[in-house]
Amino acid sequence: MTPGPQAPVAGEAVVLVVDDDPSMRQALSDLFESVGLRVQLFASVPELLARALPEVASCLVLDVRLPGPSGLDFQERLAKANVRIPIVFITGHGDIPMTVRAMKRGAVDFLTKPFRGQELLDAVSAAIERDRAQRRSQSTAASLRARYESLSRREREVMAFVTAGLMNKQVAAKIGVTEITVKIHRGNAMRKMGAKSLAELVRMAEALDMHPASDAE
Repeated sequence: MTPGPQAPVAGEAVVLVVDDDPSMRQALSDLFESVGLRVQLFASVPELLARALPEVASCLVLDVRLPGPSGLDFQERLAKANVRIPIVFITGHGDIPMTVRAMKRGAVDFLTKPFRGQELLDAVSAAIERDRAQRRSQSTAASLRARYESLSRREREVMAFVTAGLMNKQVAAKIGVTEITVKIHRGNAMRKMGAKSLAELVRMAEALDMHPASDAE
């Protein structure tokens, strides 16, 4: 496994390597460290599970055949636990059904040994970028939810109705307040949510999966 041109994967990223072959673990560690990546090495799935997953962008380079749970079994276990760390599989015994199974379950790549170092670096680069994107999306969603939680019950109620397409006077009739009161609550909701327009507020409501019937209660 000789590395080709260095891939742009460095930074605060971590690669978790699970392989029961000590020489392969060391070769992989040398490869990833050559492009500035931090590496954590494990001989088995239980050994990995004994450690907390990194809080930075990361990916899992996972051998298919391992003592104890196989790499594919572990992939399924992670999916059931809603752990979305991207996985790059490596194996010396790959076949088409195995590859299809792994890729259908979201693996970034499935490489058969011996593979070129650059192939693996490219796959890991794609996996880390996927994890970075997931983390950005999760952070954005958490921020949006926190802003929504800062709204009063009435502001949430008004937001639900106006983003569903109701006019201020229609909302007023539905909740039994004056139209001016609706305008005040609508303005407060937009300010707290950080929405510069109704269209932006609508997009936020869609991201929050809001529904007037339930959110207005």
